[in-house]
Amino acid sequence: QVQLVESGGGLVQAGGSLRLSCAASGPTFSTYDMAWFRQAPGKERESVAVISWSGGRTTYADSVKGRFTISRDDAKNTVYLQMNSLKPEDTAIYYCAANRWKTFSVQSQSYPYWGQGTQVTVSS
Repeated sequence: QVQLVESGGGLVQAGGSLRLSCAASGPTFSTYDMAWFRQAPGKERESVAVISWSGGRTTYADSVKGRFTISRDDAKNTVYLQMNSLKPEDTAIYYCAANRWKTFSVQSQSYPYWGQGTQVTVSS
């Protein structure tokens, strides 16, 4: 069982930056694929970025490529999402998720473990 706690959300002006963190419990963090998803009001949850258990593979939604970077620090049991050049359309609740089957999936159904979410609001 993995427990995930996100932090780092907040209110920022368009063009600004935020770094989200997701702290995981448990000794097997380094064996999990990790992902960030987001959900805006009235919209479905969507994948933002995924990083493989080894850290060797990453993938991003087209809407955030070149602006967001996912990374992990297995010594700290933490995954990060660095968000630069933020836009109002990035406003959403951001969720961290974990998947122990090493499928490198962008589908939310593949992730059994979720954090509680952190709100990101980008003003224009």
